[in-house]
Amino acid sequence: MNSNLRASTFGLPVLAAAALLSFGCGPKRVPGSVLEKLSYESRIELLEAENELALSVDHLDEAKNEVTRTREAIRRAKDRLSAAENEVGNARDAQSKEVAVLAVAEAESRVEYLRARQKVNTANEDLQEEDLRCAHERFELARVNVARKAKVKGSEGLQPAGFEKQVKSCEADVAKQRAEIKERSKKVESAKNEWDKRKTVLARKTFDARASPYVE
Repeated sequence: MNSNLRASTFGLPVLAAAALLSFGCGPKRVPGSVLEKLSYESRIELLEAENELALSVDHLDEAKNEVTRTREAIRRAKDRLSAAENEVGNARDAQSKEVAVLAVAEAESRVEYLRARQKVNTANEDLQEEDLRCAHERFELARVNVARKAKVKGSEGLQPAGFEKQVKSCEADVAKQRAEIKERSKKVESAKNEWDKRKTVLARKTFDARASPYVE
């Protein structure tokens, strides 16, 4: 992450801090009264957890962008399908109609594939949001450990076990979501294979003039 996007408030990146506001107050957070007493040396020990947090923000941003890109691809695919359907009605000979019918089949399979992929994309967006929450929980745990190690006043009342528990709970949720996405991805692969088959048929029929990866 670009250094000019970073803030000096306990070393937490601006983008990470902004993203975490959407989660509200979690079950366990290190009080600001404890954090403000951390020395510069203690804060340096938080860099690894902080960088992980910033990376999670980047992953969520990319997941959101992929949803947007695929939404636009679906729109274009629907336009392509509509055009192919019009070709069927406007075909003036048997050969043209055959090509148009194949183009409809290819366009339909393209839309189905993109829709299947979008389901995975939206599930991945949810996963990245949850993973960001986990990164935040791990950051809080790191803060607890650093504060207790430095024997900062007020840290003696913070019990690492409670922070560790919320990290494990969050990571279990992420693992479950990853498994679900893995299952959904199988349908995407199947839809992609079907689309590839129909693209190949159309490309061969038109001597690679249509649906060929070389001209798309």
